[in-house]
Amino acid sequence: MAAKVKLWYDAEADFLEVRFSDAAGYEKATRHDAVMRRVDTHGKVIGFSVMGVSRFKKAKPLKADLAAA
Repeated sequence: MAAKVKLWYDAEADFLEVRFSDAAGYEKATRHDAVMRRVDTHGKVIGFSVMGVSRFKKAKPLKADLAAA
């Protein structure tokens, strides 16, 4: 697990980004349409993002698999 995690939330866009590493990477789709995983050049997950994050409520939390699809 990463020693430090960086989080960004853009309230206007309702977008959350979480990064476990500052390494270069790119976004890949997950099975959940609101979630993208960020992977490095070796395919290791280094973060993720969630679009429309405010629609997920405590009573029905978001569940997403970040493993390779």
